[in-house]
Amino acid sequence: MGRRRLVALAASGLAAVAGCATFTEQPPPRSWQPQTPLTAQAGPAPREEGPGGGGGGPGGGPNQPPPTSIPPPDGCTDFHPAVLATCLDSPTAVAALPGDGSNPTALVGERTTGRILLVRKGVDPEVVATVPVDAAGDGGLTGLALSPSYAEDQLIFAYVTTRTDNRLVRIAAGDSAKPVLTGIPRGARGNRGALALDHRGGLLLATGDAGRPADPKSLAGKLLRLDASGKPHPDNPDPKTAVVASGLTAPGGVCASLDGSRTWVTDRTAKADVLHKVEYGRPLGTPAWSWPEKPGVAGCASTSQVLWVAMSTAGHLENLPQAPDGTFTGKPNLSMEDEEGFGRLSGLDLVNDSVAVTGTVNKRGGTPVSSDDRALIIVLQALEGGGQD
Repeated sequence: MGRRRLVALAASGLAAVAGCATFTEQPPPRSWQPQTPLTAQAGPAPREEGPGGGGGGPGGGPNQPPPTSIPPPDGCTDFHPAVLATCLDSPTAVAALPGDGSNPTALVGERTTGRILLVRKGVDPEVVATVPVDAAGDGGLTGLALSPSYAEDQLIFAYVTTRTDNRLVRIAAGDSAKPVLTGIPRGARGNRGALALDHRGGLLLATGDAGRPADPKSLAGKLLRLDASGKPHPDNPDPKTAVVASGLTAPGGVCASLDGSRTWVTDRTAKADVLHKVEYGRPLGTPAWSWPEKPGVAGCASTSQVLWVAMSTAGHLENLPQAPDGTFTGKPNLSMEDEEGFGRLSGLDLVNDSVAVTGTVNKRGGTPVSSDDRALIIVLQALEGGGQD
């Protein structure tokens, strides 16, 4: 059965996909969207000085093929062609801008600073907005998504922790964040959430349980499906409520397949890290997959045939191939691990069914290099075989 696997651009042994690892010269930001491009706010330069100097953009021209031997990072300069941006601060949330993948660009949200940055190959990151956050514990800016009608309205949504609550905010180009849904309980832990498009015109928001037992009347520990105004999506099983599933603890990621037919959410529970297939309006029930070793499930990305999960503790990517009915056909395939990887991974989002973006979270608990943390572009590779039960 044909299977697809996410691999880092120019990683060892991937000569077969070398053609996918080159990008054409970056056009001006205007050509990325038909509407007015995002306007960067004034603020400190996104890059930091790292050991050994640096501070410039990634080395190596985007038209050059991947080198057989990639020099190590030099300060904030990273020579790996998979790297879109360097010297970030906990880029837990990512949102890919639509495109054909030849000139990938994305938004990344820093959990601890609340900064949202526009990143693309060969260009210094731009600060699009800074959202006030309280990053104590696992809180901060943990979810990021484009508006379901981004091509027309250019709106960005973020899930953030404040001193009083967890909330969903909306950001227009050149404007400050405006609250859309407030009052989601916060606690000493269990504040992390995840945000994604449902690819059917709505937003999916997974919320942590705030460290408290499940409360059916609370928005904590729930999966919400919303419209762009923060109201319950009219196509929800119960259009009076945004809640479409309950029972989450500390969600690491939420994603829907590009055709909108399947929805998944990753969660970190007391006993194991788990993956749930979501049926709107039904209890989460038995996980579709479970990891007793707790590798730190984070962002996920899905097509109608394959699901990928990023791991922020184990530091790799897992590919779970699916049968036509959505069940898994074997054990996960691992990629981007050890020397072929970039350490701990966080958010994950598809540009299209061939290209995805992710971020690393090595500065906090990992083994960072001078250019960490980084935003990365990764591509899909068709492979045969895979793990077996």
